[in-house]
Amino acid sequence: MAVVSTGFFDGVHLGHRKVLDRLCSIAAERGEESIAVTFWPHPRNVLQQNAEALRLLTGIEEKSRLITALGIDRIEVIPFTKDFSRLSAEQFMKRYLVERLGATALVLGYDHRIGNDPSLSQTDLIAKAQSLGLATERVGEYDMGGVLVSSTKIRNVLLKGDISSANRMLGYRYALNGVVVLGNRIGRTIGFPTANMKNYEPLKVIPADGVYLVWVKTCGVIYRGICNIGRRPTVGKFEERTIETNILDFNEDIYGLDISLEFEEKVRDEVKFPSLEALSKQIARDKAYARQRMNDPSKIIFH
Repeated sequence: MAVVSTGFFDGVHLGHRKVLDRLCSIAAERGEESIAVTFWPHPRNVLQQNAEALRLLTGIEEKSRLITALGIDRIEVIPFTKDFSRLSAEQFMKRYLVERLGATALVLGYDHRIGNDPSLSQTDLIAKAQSLGLATERVGEYDMGGVLVSSTKIRNVLLKGDISSANRMLGYRYALNGVVVLGNRIGRTIGFPTANMKNYEPLKVIPADGVYLVWVKTCGVIYRGICNIGRRPTVGKFEERTIETNILDFNEDIYGLDISLEFEEKVRDEVKFPSLEALSKQIARDKAYARQRMNDPSKIIFH
């Protein structure tokens, strides 16, 4: 027996957390298992619905980790295929929720949609769920100062470099996870070596070009850092955007190793300086600001 909630849950933001918290509570009240049902890959990729513009807040591993941390007993990841996309809401609930997972109750978000029934209202969806023996509860939207939290809103503010708003809506610091790759090593020539990062999830939203305060986790230790996202206009013309981080109080060779960044705030836009000397002086000021603004790294817990 299980209480379930379904959704893509991209970002596992405060709106999702409101639903998932209620899922846990209802499951505990009923003495049943709590199951979050999600999908991978994103439906827009499979259905080729403007897929080239799609960017995600979380990859599947990151999303699963965030959901598990909320106390959910189990995550069920359903492969999203074209055949799966043709199922009606009733077919999906019967085959997957009731028969496969043993669901007795369904927790719905305020704008929840299930199945290939574009004109199906949520009232009708609830009626169909109840006809299959599923108790239902609808959880209201998460209102943050007049703004209804959504994955789309978070993507949009990240693309503007508004880390503070994104973090407030997420309920945690936005993160990038990847591997350190070789760069052009120009940072070393001016006394500020950087870790050049390649994301593990290629569809992750990359914040707007600029300089950011970040918490850096590598080799099992958390450090403070200054991250530059952009095309490095001072040192040449580069078409490919890079994610380069100067890690404070750190001078080790970590090429090929894991690195995680959690974004604290945006410091400034990326600009072209008249010389490498001018760039070096600005980086020194950025590092001094980071030391002033960021607390002891040993007290920071990564999500």
